[in-house]
Amino acid sequence: MAEPIKIRATLQGDITEIRVLMPHPMETGQRRDPESGKVVPTHFIQTFSLSANGNLLVSGQLNTSISRNPLFAFHAKGLKAGDRIAVEWADTKGDKRLDEAVLTAG
Repeated sequence: MAEPIKIRATLQGDITEIRVLMPHPMETGQRRDPESGKVVPTHFIQTFSLSANGNLLVSGQLNTSISRNPLFAFHAKGLKAGDRIAVEWADTKGDKRLDEAVLTAG
């Protein structure tokens, strides 16, 4: 199982900044293993979503051009302390990860 997604949300007035770090190797399929010389198979996050209290805020598709352990930042209006933020991803090997955080004041 992959490492937990790190979610940091900061209330700034009526705007919430949400930063998401998704630990993942993000292999392009172009790198060779230094020991065997064989091509390391493609393995990357294909889809991700960000929701607050079960309502979808952002969804997207990634490809091999995204770096290892991608970090994204989003801004949302109308969130408040106590709201639940969830991030989910699925990768090319069928692995999935879902993590949640509760928004806290200041």
